[in-house]
Amino acid sequence: MLGFLQGFSYGLFLTCLPWLLVGLINPRLAVPIEPPGRLQVILRYCLVVPFISLLLWLTSLWGGFGPTLAGWLAGLVAIPVALPLERRLRRFLERRRVRRFRERLAAEAARRRAEEEREAHEAGLMVLDPARPPAEADDLVLALCRAKQALLDVHRPDLAVQADRLYSRYRHLLGVLEGRFDRGELAFARARELVSQVGLGAVDTLHSMASQASGVVNVDGDFVRRRLSREDRRLGTQEREALRRRLELLEETERRLRELAARNEAALTVLDDTAVSLARIETSRPQASVTAERALAELSRFVSRAERYGRSGS
Repeated sequence: MLGFLQGFSYGLFLTCLPWLLVGLINPRLAVPIEPPGRLQVILRYCLVVPFISLLLWLTSLWGGFGPTLAGWLAGLVAIPVALPLERRLRRFLERRRVRRFRERLAAEAARRRAEEEREAHEAGLMVLDPARPPAEADDLVLALCRAKQALLDVHRPDLAVQADRLYSRYRHLLGVLEGRFDRGELAFARARELVSQVGLGAVDTLHSMASQASGVVNVDGDFVRRRLSREDRRLGTQEREALRRRLELLEETERRLRELAARNEAALTVLDDTAVSLARIETSRPQASVTAERALAELSRFVSRAERYGRSGS
């Protein structure tokens, strides 16, 4: 066994120079790291692999046996055999990291969604369930359900709550319209059409937000910030620039999402203004034949006469 290790160390050490030259020409062939770089090639084949071969050689000296042919051959093929195995291992670890990251995102999104739905119920906000739209849902409500589902799919329940707010304003405004106009009136149809157009414009904005958020759904901003905040010497210039660019993309996307959210806030304000204006319209005929002040005066005189009638009867 010690002779095998000694031969293995010799064969491994001899392959360092050829693989170093190959890696300097094409780093992707010599290192399994993504993205590959010549600095990783130099570190691997000038420091790491020679150190491993030296350690194996020193260990094999205790036995006093000479190197074996099997050890030589195993050392010569060790690197070409280890490279694809290491690539598979790194890919497996990366897939597991991404899967755990997505599961963490999904759990966090579910927690935030449950918290926001609870707050919405406490605040009297109508919450849409994309899987079960309301029975009286029209085209606008169905479009809001689809837009909310698109935002939930990209793990942004904080933005999906805007669909619930739009739905609440829409239902409230329809209630105000039905209280001021008959369904067959032209004014009711015209007002509802305009409200639907405003709502559909907000739905388009929600879909734009979902499209923007989908581009960075797999970017872990906290992880990137932690990597950049640490003074890690092993972090190469190329990787650092890539992380900075990734963070810039995330911040740019968040800025764009805030702009789109502000556009929807303007639409909500328009719906609120419309509801307030319609609530001030008096379209029903007065039920009382006299004014409230005159009725109050007549009631006071009646009470005074009733009191006199009671004293005279006694």
